[in-house]
Amino acid sequence: MSRIGKKPVELPSGVTASVSGQTVEVKGPKGARTFTATDDVTLTVEDNVVKVEPRGKSKRARQQWGMSRTQVANLVTGVTQGFKKELEIQGVGYRAQMQGNTLKLNLGYSHDVDFTAPEGITITAPKQTEIVVEGIDQQQVGEVAAKIREWRRPEPYKGKGIRYKGEFIFRKEGKKK
Repeated sequence: MSRIGKKPVELPSGVTASVSGQTVEVKGPKGARTFTATDDVTLTVEDNVVKVEPRGKSKRARQQWGMSRTQVANLVTGVTQGFKKELEIQGVGYRAQMQGNTLKLNLGYSHDVDFTAPEGITITAPKQTEIVVEGIDQQQVGEVAAKIREWRRPEPYKGKGIRYKGEFIFRKEGKKK
């Protein structure tokens, strides 16, 4: 039995959920999100609680049970609190700044890197060495943060590059004489 799937998803005050077929729509103070579940699970809304039940005892139904419940919980978290990824920039001369909807990155290339924020994602640069990516879709926030990090990954010798806040980079010793 799925330990995650059997827990109901509680809806906080100000959040509403509606189920039509296999699609659940969650509306909250930050916006609205939808998720379409597979035919292996049944979605129901009762008394400010969303329940996910498997249809049958197949392995796929049990897999989809826990995954669907987590997706619905992420919808609720997204429309209430939102998701946030923080990035740090390390390296001499490496910096970031916002110009309207575009993130300008100086990363040691011969040109500046311009990254335009997709719709539904807010990018801020509180300091020149920090980037904050926020939004209501967890998958999209993570993907945008990964794309920004991809421009200059942290390297193992000096640790220069863009890293997630709190990420540990395994350092190598380097060449000896």
